[in-house]
Amino acid sequence: MEYDYICSSRAELTGRIGSVISESVEKLSDMSAFEKRITPVSNGPLPSVEAVRDILSLVKTVTFPEFHDIYHGTRAMEQARLSVSVERLFRSLSKEIGHALYQKNPTLGSSHAADKGIELALKIIGCLPKIKKLLYTDVQAIYDNDPATEDFGEVILSYPVVHAMVHYRFAHELLKAGVPVLPRIITELAHSDTGIDINPGATIGEYFAIDHGTGVVIGETCIIGNHVTLYQGVTLGARNFTLNGEGHPVNLPRHPILEDHVTVYANATILGRITVGHDTIVGGNVWLTESVPPNSKVVQKNADFLVR
Repeated sequence: MEYDYICSSRAELTGRIGSVISESVEKLSDMSAFEKRITPVSNGPLPSVEAVRDILSLVKTVTFPEFHDIYHGTRAMEQARLSVSVERLFRSLSKEIGHALYQKNPTLGSSHAADKGIELALKIIGCLPKIKKLLYTDVQAIYDNDPATEDFGEVILSYPVVHAMVHYRFAHELLKAGVPVLPRIITELAHSDTGIDINPGATIGEYFAIDHGTGVVIGETCIIGNHVTLYQGVTLGARNFTLNGEGHPVNLPRHPILEDHVTVYANATILGRITVGHDTIVGGNVWLTESVPPNSKVVQKNADFLVR
């Protein structure tokens, strides 16, 4: 009797499983007007986030080969291995750029988008030496600003800002080349990994350092000079937005300009299209919405304490 009851219950449960799944599939496939608006207009493949992760791993390998490729041999052998990595990077990157271009503008046609992907990928490969040079200036700046380390290898292999800057420097070149979608995927991957949020549209000069890094936000239209240092929690953001007739924010310059040799300490918030002059120090927890002349020191006023 107990056996019959169990079988009966299982049969009933199996029927319910099929019914619930069928009903859910029917509802999921019936898209609302909003869903139709945001669904890709092309049926072609979307850029792959996992492929982008692999691309960034290759970028690290070719920009810091001494630290991310465990094999060491003669110079000729190392160049041969580097050549293989760069070719892999090119092939994967051209494929993902082609996917991004086709999804952005299906009228290109998949074949033309693929050809354009190859063309743009070649352009980015040609930028790799410049990206590498900039990244090494960043490593130097991080090392020079942190007495807690005496090892460049420690900086390259473990500091989150290096990870974030590899992503940013590479994404920035993609954005300048006119590649859609991928630059933001790349910098948001770094944001997820490190807590450092750098928009690929920001312009950042040489010898850039972020100490600790968690919670740093750098907006799209920021312009940052050379030898600039930020600490954790710094926000370089917009004060307000200009809206178009449909109520959508217009992409205008709206973020700060930091000139050369500026240092911004922890949790400072700098908002709007203002200029922080060269050789200025902005203290921790400062709220800054007005331009500052060069060689300034901006600190918050002493708090009044109530003694009980």
